[in-house]
Amino acid sequence: MKTIAIDGFSSTGKSTVAKQLAKQLGYVYIDSGAMYRAVTLFALQHGLFVDNQIDKAGLVSELDQIDIDFNFDLNDQKSHIYLNSQNVEHLIRGMEVSSRVSHVAAIPEVREKLVALQRKMSKTQNVIMDGRDIGSVVFPNADFKFFMTATPEERARRRFKELKAKGDDISFEEVLENLKMRDDIDSSRSHSPLIQTEDAIVIDNTTLSQQEQLQLMRSYIDNYL
Repeated sequence: MKTIAIDGFSSTGKSTVAKQLAKQLGYVYIDSGAMYRAVTLFALQHGLFVDNQIDKAGLVSELDQIDIDFNFDLNDQKSHIYLNSQNVEHLIRGMEVSSRVSHVAAIPEVREKLVALQRKMSKTQNVIMDGRDIGSVVFPNADFKFFMTATPEERARRRFKELKAKGDDISFEEVLENLKMRDDIDSSRSHSPLIQTEDAIVIDNTTLSQQEQLQLMRSYIDNYL
């Protein structure tokens, strides 16, 4: 079985290119970020946030009640994430979840549970997975590793455009501040921080189109696999 790991900062297009590569290569795409968002949604639904602070002990005690899976939808030809048998693909993408997911992802017990699930998914199929610690922790021996980055301003512009298209009432400044906060939490947490591994190929897509980025990454893969 082959594994491709894609790590990087928020809103660098990790999920988009991972899905594109998975489709071209015939691999299964696993969105690790969506898994952490699903846990965050669970915490919100069960009142485990108080004054924007996560009840860590309360969430850890509920982890056994959380089941996460991916199912391919024949109608839109996309993989959707399910939380306890409910399709939550759209519910996990709003700012309510986005502004809290880094706090949930920093909890060691949450990461241990999801890493175990992710490794299990890769044992019987070729996979592409994106996230923050895929190449460093989840799959340190991945066949291929990418690390994606872009300027904070460009990433905020992309995210702002997405949120406005969904009808969210939010300013560019709020989105930029949220991204910077998430970058800081992701990079400085003590458990499985976001790092660029020495064997990862860096893709700075600040000025790249999605197609240019896809072609660049595919060229690296075709020369290796």
